[in-house]
Formats: sequence, structure tokens, C-alpha cells
Amino acid sequence: MATESHDGAEKGAELVFHPMDQFIVKPLFGDGAVGMFTVTNVTLWMALTIVCIIALLVLGTSGRSVVPSRIQSIAELCYGFIRKMVEDVASKEALPYFPYIMTLFIFIVFSNFLGLLPGAFTTTSHIAVTAVLAMMVFLTVTILGFVKNGMGFLSLFWISAAPLPLRPILALIEIISYFVRPVSHSIRLAGNMMAGHAVIKVFAAFAPMVLISTGIGLVVTPLSILAITAIYALEVLVAFIQAYVFTILTCVYLKDALHPHH
Repeated sequence: MATESHDGAEKGAELVFHPMDQFIVKPLFGDGAVGMFTVTNVTLWMALTIVCIIALLVLGTSGRSVVPSRIQSIAELCYGFIRKMVEDVASKEALPYFPYIMTLFIFIVFSNFLGLLPGAFTTTSHIAVTAVLAMMVFLTVTILGFVKNGMGFLSLFWISAAPLPLRPILALIEIISYFVRPVSHSIRLAGNMMAGHAVIKVFAAFAPMVLISTGIGLVVTPLSILAITAIYALEVLVAFIQAYVFTILTCVYLKDALHPHH
């Protein structure tokens, strides 16, 4: 009996963790299967993202004044930052599409930052979410390119500056790279968000070792806490950078649609 108790204690003290469990989509109510209309943890955190966006851009700027409040200052800073990006990257001709680009940026940045809260779900860590965003951008700029330029949009794939024998080969490469855009656009965002959160979870699993093995735990636990702090700080930066990269690439693709000859 003593041996069995000892074995049970050892099994209970084993360090078991699954860093990818945090990305599982679960029903918000009950434990049934996830269907098309099931309210899940993804639904909850997307709704919270929208609520935060409304609070910042609508409620935060409803009482606009010459001397802005903190919330109004943040909203105006986001507005000016994205507007300048659109002008600098895609030219002033792209300003009519500024609301769409602003919506993309603010949605992604809020989703990323809310995912850093303890117990939160990072919606942008799922390829299903980022793929929809990327396909929306891809279809928008492609349709816009043909609407604005007609068949002249195809000149985007024809490198007139290259030697004539190489142009067909380069055109094929350009076409392939063009259709790969939504893949790279979506995987970049989802991969970076998923990787950072998984690494934090791995280091967090080593923090309780001080309770398991006094000798090793006294060394491993402080190091794991230090690593978690450092990676978390890095993830705060990554959360903004990935939203910025997604948005600036959208501006680049928009520029190609508006000016395929350049």
C-alpha cells in the first residue's frame, strides 16, 4: 500500500502540460460538438474585440474637444498613424479605402492585445480567422485592380524592364507569387501569434517545479518566471508589429491595384 501511495504521489507530481490546448475552440455553453452556429470562446473574444473598438473609436471620441481626453488622443493617434501609412505607401489615391484599412488594423491589434490577457483566447492565432482577413484583402485588391485598370492590370505581371526572353518566365513567377499572397499574409500573422503564446505556456509549466523538486525547482522556477516576463514583453511588441505588418502589406497590395504599371 505504501508503494502504491508513493507511485501515486510521483504520478501526481509529474509535470504534464499541453501548450497547444489554449488554441482549442470550445463551446461557450456546455460540452457538445462545435457546429456552424455554436457560440464558442472565439465568438466571445471576437465580440469583446468589437466592444473595445467601439469604446475607443465611437464612445471615446463622442465628446470631442480641442483638448482631447486620453481615449480621444489614442483614437486620433491611431487614425493619424494609419492615414499617413496609406498616403506614404499607396499614395493619396488610396485614401478612399482608408476606412477599410483602418478597420483591419484596429481589429487585428485589439485581437492581439486582448489575447495577452490571462485566460484569454487569441483569435488571430487561428488560420481560419487570418485566412478570411487575407482573402478579403486579396479579393478586394484584385477586383479593384481590374475595375480601375481593366485588362491593363495584367501589366503587373509583365516585367517590361527585363530582357524579352526572360519576360514569360518572370511573368509566371509573378503570377505564382501573386496567388501565394493570401497564404503568406495569413500564415505570418497566425504563426507568430501562436508561436509566442505556446512558448509562454511551455515556460509557465516549469514555474511550479519549486513545489516538486526543491533542489532543481529553486533554480528552474525563478528562471522560468524571468523567461515568461521577457517573452511576454516581446509578445506585446509582436502584437503591434504583426498588426502593422499585415496593414502595411495591405497598402502595398492596394498600391499594385491602383498603379500596376509602376
